[in-house]
Amino acid sequence: MNKPKLSIIVPCYKVEAYLPRCLDSLMNQTLEDIEVICINDGSPDNCINILKDYQKKYGKKLVIIDKKNEGVWRGRKDGVKKAHGEFIGFVDSDDYVALDYAEKLYNAAVSKNADISVCGFDRIDLETGKLYSREMCKPETKVIDTNVNPGDMLELNGAPWNKIYKAELLKKMHDMKNVPKVLDDMMFLQLLYINAKKIVFIPDSLVYYMVRKDSIINSVKKDAILPTYESMKEVRSLYVKERPELLDYIDACAFLHLGISLMYRMSEDKTLDFKKALKENKRYLNENFPKWKSNKYMKLSYVITHKGANFKLWVVKIFYKLGLFRLFISMYKFMIKKLGVDIKW
Repeated sequence: MNKPKLSIIVPCYKVEAYLPRCLDSLMNQTLEDIEVICINDGSPDNCINILKDYQKKYGKKLVIIDKKNEGVWRGRKDGVKKAHGEFIGFVDSDDYVALDYAEKLYNAAVSKNADISVCGFDRIDLETGKLYSREMCKPETKVIDTNVNPGDMLELNGAPWNKIYKAELLKKMHDMKNVPKVLDDMMFLQLLYINAKKIVFIPDSLVYYMVRKDSIINSVKKDAILPTYESMKEVRSLYVKERPELLDYIDACAFLHLGISLMYRMSEDKTLDFKKALKENKRYLNENFPKWKSNKYMKLSYVITHKGANFKLWVVKIFYKLGLFRLFISMYKFMIKKLGVDIKW
């Protein structure tokens, strides 16, 4: 078969209510030369029958992988093995995309000879349809050379679904010995960034990310904490071997996601001794990601010389280093729950 311009991988599990909307947005893309690979990940609902109905209508444009449940990470890897596209992207099956999503991301990647193309997105309440926020839509197209300005990658969101990637990045991507249950999307990206040289960002919102109230992002179970730490340490070990020049970046990334995001989510567990967990978090960062403390990408001088890049990260680092992180979290929760303002990190 001819090599399509883009393969889009869609893991499916318990999403029968949302899957048709997702598939409609993908089947009607303005970029016609694409394939959509849907992984029915042992879903116990009607997903497989919905996929078969769409395949009857659209033929070879939709590829189905029907497999036992192994989780999103393994499902994506199975999709990558099957993909024929020049580029590969991922869409979550309860989300949907703009009709020119594929065309704009592909054209941007090709025109800039980029390994990865990134777009903005809308965060929408799944139940009410309310727009929470429009993210990463600054009014300019930006190119990140990972050899020149890797600190700019810290401002990219830690999810794979608003990005497309040169197929070889995914085909040769390292797998993990122990796939984490928490922050797995972020670590998936870091394994791709190891081999990426150029990333292009377009400011259009092309993905409609549906926020569920029961989403895993709201809390973390205690038994997931140590495996998450160890998985991020495994990621860093690969950077030591293959991109040691990016250790400042990966240590800043560890602070952003382990120090801020993970600790915020841990604070939702009322049975947890948060003071003790915070102390352990700081010890773990110091021992395993030592460049976070005096990191050049989280200094005021970097913020000033890079047009405000990583400003929020610089601010929260001050709270964290001064032992005021619990105060910061209290303020942050007040903004979210009382004022309805959600600042993403």
